[in-house]
Amino acid sequence: MTTQTTSAPPAATAPGKARRGRARRPAEASCTAQGTRPGFLWALPATLFFALFAIVPLIMVAVLSFMSWNGLGSPRFVGTDNWQRILDDPVMIKSVWLTLLLTALGVALQTPLSIVLGVWAAGHQRNRAVLSAIYFVPLLLSSTAVSVLWRALLDPNFGIPARLTWLFGDGNLFGEQTSAIGVLAFVSTWQFTPFHTLIYQGAARAVPQVLYQAAAIDGAGRYRRFFHITLPQLRTSVITSMILMIVGGLTTFETVLILTQGGPGTDTTISAYYMYQKAFKGFDFGAGSAIALCLVVAATVVSLIVVRVSGYDRMRSSMEGVS
Repeated sequence: MTTQTTSAPPAATAPGKARRGRARRPAEASCTAQGTRPGFLWALPATLFFALFAIVPLIMVAVLSFMSWNGLGSPRFVGTDNWQRILDDPVMIKSVWLTLLLTALGVALQTPLSIVLGVWAAGHQRNRAVLSAIYFVPLLLSSTAVSVLWRALLDPNFGIPARLTWLFGDGNLFGEQTSAIGVLAFVSTWQFTPFHTLIYQGAARAVPQVLYQAAAIDGAGRYRRFFHITLPQLRTSVITSMILMIVGGLTTFETVLILTQGGPGTDTTISAYYMYQKAFKGFDFGAGSAIALCLVVAATVVSLIVVRVSGYDRMRSSMEGVS
């Protein structure tokens, strides 16, 4: 004999009695309907801000690159004349190679140094917090302040080179192209390495400790753990850091303006500084706009190439959408 159990229907909710639970807000309903991603309304303020202060000026620069304008009166349309002039300008071609050289030096110097310092700062060494705080001081300074500081320190008459002639010779580090480029690369590395160190510090702390524990059981030493566990786990951070370095290197301006002013001659005239010379010293805003647009396109193309080659665009976080 079998006994069948039936459940009683749910009692009707009495009028005026509030339902248990809270009603979903529109933003939460939107997130639920679309999955784990928030709706477009969340990004609308940032999108408007970006469009107003980035997209609109970029469009204006693109239009001005086809105009002839000295800063007064009305711009006059000249077609591709500005583009033809900068493509035939030997100083412009030289500035492109100098920009690429300084960018490559920045990536080659800052990347390994930032990784090592970031992994070290993520540890629990004695006095680590104090040393890290001192090391991150350059992050508190602007590029202008840093350039003025090192210009005074490296002054050939009163700075460090004048005191250490046995090391620096005549002391004029800004008198030759090789030493001037070396100074620019050194100052940029001193200023921006702490920023990239912070990126690697956060990424190194996010590496699961269980991986190190398993490696220690297998007898892996410190260096093997670094090259086989830490470094592969920092892949996405390395790509992000490199993109920031490349974009920053292509748009460097204040350091060259204050330290070398493009000299000696045009030996350190990078593209961003040449744009400044054309537009604000030569009052040729059409050619300056064309150079600026070239820098934007170059930075975008190089960043996209890095993303595509590295496979960064196919990486997805397993924690995306988790609150």
